[in-house]
Amino acid sequence: MNPVIESLLKHQSIRKYKNQPLEQEKLDLIIKCVQAAPNWCNGQHVSVIVVKDQERKNKLAELCFKQPYIATCSVFLIFCADNYRTNLIFEKYGSKEEGDKWTKTCDNLFVGAHECGIAMQNAVVAAESMGLGTVPIGAIRLNSLELINMLNLPKYVLPMIGLCVGYPDDDPGQKPRLPTNTVCFDEKYDSTNLLQKIEEHDKSYQKYLANRSDNDRDSTWSKSIYDMYSRMGDIYYQDYELVKKQGFIPVEKLE
Repeated sequence: MNPVIESLLKHQSIRKYKNQPLEQEKLDLIIKCVQAAPNWCNGQHVSVIVVKDQERKNKLAELCFKQPYIATCSVFLIFCADNYRTNLIFEKYGSKEEGDKWTKTCDNLFVGAHECGIAMQNAVVAAESMGLGTVPIGAIRLNSLELINMLNLPKYVLPMIGLCVGYPDDDPGQKPRLPTNTVCFDEKYDSTNLLQKIEEHDKSYQKYLANRSDNDRDSTWSKSIYDMYSRMGDIYYQDYELVKKQGFIPVEKLE
């Protein structure tokens, strides 16, 4: 097994970090790997905000469900879907109105989302190859309207996901994954006995939760997912205003 695959298969989310700064050389390498990620039409629709300032990290932790590891990690990276550069190009060769119309398409939101995901994964792989730990943070969208002001994000730039990066101070172990036959199908989707396969996974996941050294509990994977999703409700209600304010698709909130 080569080192890249070995590193990928050993991935675990790190939420406890040493009080140790990240060397600039390593940070620069991570950003270079982010820029090397595949992207649509070489449009490079991702920008990264690098947050090292402690006061700013503390504020971000408060805005993101009070997750303390945002404040304690060495560097917090915020991945943004960025059409601002493209709109400048439209203004140069066409018109501002043309660029605004181009941005307000559903496809651009999809492109921005998947390019941020690809770019972030490059950052994760690069960081872990250097002995660093990471954990993605989706809750940056929880108070997104305040976030765009805090980060001085111009119109046509959407904050999509954050990433804690730092030196691990914990070894939490890996969470069991669903069986491959529940997530990968030959030629076409196969829903045959899918719930039964999930229930089989629940048995092993229940043992994993019971034997954890930290946050052990009596539950299963499917029950944990249900409990989390059912109590979340519409916590990301600002998303609707965010995409309109930042010049993406002009959606209306569904009642």
